[in-house]
Amino acid sequence: MNDTALLICDLQNDFLHLDGAYGRAGQTAPSIAALPARIAPLARWLRAQGGVVISTHFTLIPGRDGEPMIDPHLRHLRPFLKRGDFAPGSWGHALVEELQPADFSVEKVAYSAFYQTRLEWILRKAGVRRLLACGIVTNGGVTSTVRDAHVREIPVTVLRDGCAAFSDALHDSALASLASVASISTIAEAMA
Repeated sequence: MNDTALLICDLQNDFLHLDGAYGRAGQTAPSIAALPARIAPLARWLRAQGGVVISTHFTLIPGRDGEPMIDPHLRHLRPFLKRGDFAPGSWGHALVEELQPADFSVEKVAYSAFYQTRLEWILRKAGVRRLLACGIVTNGGVTSTVRDAHVREIPVTVLRDGCAAFSDALHDSALASLASVASISTIAEAMA
């Protein structure tokens, strides 16, 4: 397992914690809230086997006026996002406490953790040849990252019970679409 990384997509306080950006806006889902407790044993196990844990962090860069630079499409979908949400170095930007610390952290400004980030460089330098992908949302950041790993010929196993979306239908359809580019498994199967 020393060539394997657990890639935790966007399990940040601003997404999961009730005091975070999404929690304050009432944008929560029980399936998302349950992820940290489900993933934490896998992260500990993988480290014990010589693997690494990498967390990705959705990031809203503050502009010169302090307001976050938000893509118009995202602004339309999430009008509640405001100054300080997902800001680099903030509490909301951080990986949830149950999963800390990650061995490596990657800031990202788009759905894919590969788009304009240092993720590929970290994987190469750390000797990672395959990924176990988990996190949120299955139909957004997880899907985009897994597809970008596929075009880079990095084998990925998507952990069905380690991912979630804001609806079960979106989660299930995303997993079905990923089956053509990745293996789909469970946390227990990955540990076995």
